[in-house]
Amino acid sequence: MQARRLPAERGTYWLLEGFRLFRRNSPFITALTLLYLLLVQGVAVLLPGIGPILLPLLLPALTLIVANGCRLVDEGKKPGKEALLRGLAGKDGNAPAMLQLGGLQLAGAVLLVVISTALGDGSDPFANSADSAKPPAIGMTSPTPSNTDVEIPAAENSAAAVPKPNQMEMPVQAGDEVAVLNELLRLMLMAAPLVIAFWFAPFLVGWDHVSPLKSLFFSMVASWRNWRALGMFTLGALLVAGVLPGLILVTISQIAGLAVSVAMVAMRMVLIFLVAPVLTASIYVSYRDIFHPTVDENV
Repeated sequence: MQARRLPAERGTYWLLEGFRLFRRNSPFITALTLLYLLLVQGVAVLLPGIGPILLPLLLPALTLIVANGCRLVDEGKKPGKEALLRGLAGKDGNAPAMLQLGGLQLAGAVLLVVISTALGDGSDPFANSADSAKPPAIGMTSPTPSNTDVEIPAAENSAAAVPKPNQMEMPVQAGDEVAVLNELLRLMLMAAPLVIAFWFAPFLVGWDHVSPLKSLFFSMVASWRNWRALGMFTLGALLVAGVLPGLILVTISQIAGLAVSVAMVAMRMVLIFLVAPVLTASIYVSYRDIFHPTVDENV
């Protein structure tokens, strides 16, 4: 496989081209994206026992089905069952290899959990925030030493024993929030190599019939050759899906605080029905642009 080396601004082109594809058939791409999200959420929630194991096995196939929909829109073809299952079923089907790719993704997820647990001394980083929400022991917040000889009336003693928010709870909660954010950042950095390895892998296995292990290698090589474009794409996605909605909500809260709850619902709808489908189409565009360009080679 030959992966093109593209400039940084190409990442912005992927987002714009993804939006163009979305506009060509927005109901179809939105429906596929919503179905993907519902299946992922359903497997994780409705099957708590086997969901975490089953989900990585299915993700490559689900990703390829959504990408098949984007490819149909890109090629101007009508949707159909056979076309949506391209690379999975039919004459050019490669379902066993896709299942093997899912097994590799499951192994990578397990390895990520093991490494994260080892670095975290085997403790759950999210358990601290739950523990801190409990009221601390009365003896910790009582301003009166336990071995004092001073007698305090019962009413005053009970009032002194109640923990005051400004004394203990607020600093603990703030510290726990920082710890959780640090843990999330650490997990994101640790998961970055796994995300890069599987960025193009489902397309390479399903459409180009590359073996699962080679697809991971080619995906990492293509990502490394185009790290500037991928970095620009990531920054653009974060801006559209995170920073911009946050700024809008902050602005609305400053103007009309009562409208924040309504604005949050509206923003979630925009993220689900607009931003998510556009990003989905953009990922397909990134594969097409690097491995099967339909644009000028001199770009």
